[in-house]
Amino acid sequence: VQLQASGGGLVRAGGSLRLSCAASSTISSINDMGWYRQAPGKQREWVAGITTGVTANYASSVKDRFTISRDNAKNMVFLQLKGLRPEDTAVYYCYADTIIRQWGRGTLVTVSS
Repeated sequence: VQLQASGGGLVRAGGSLRLSCAASSTISSINDMGWYRQAPGKQREWVAGITTGVTANYASSVKDRFTISRDNAKNMVFLQLKGLRPEDTAVYYCYADTIIRQWGRGTLVTVSS
């Protein structure tokens, strides 16, 4: 499956964005999908994941601010970002855990103070 993330942009601190991840084929059988991010000069870190049973998990740094969801009918995964902080600035990547982990191209989120 190929993944394409979109929805990034420049936003002020406290603002919101909605990231989308479009898959090239059905995701209904992919148990775990989610998002990572990589800030400049830092390692990639896991942000959130969601199962086919729509169980969502979040990194402590984003819990209560970010919301992950998936639409299996549209083959898409979303990440709603609220209460954005400058430290959320990063390239956000979606992933899908098939036989191997598949990655999409990232989308840049920049949060200004």
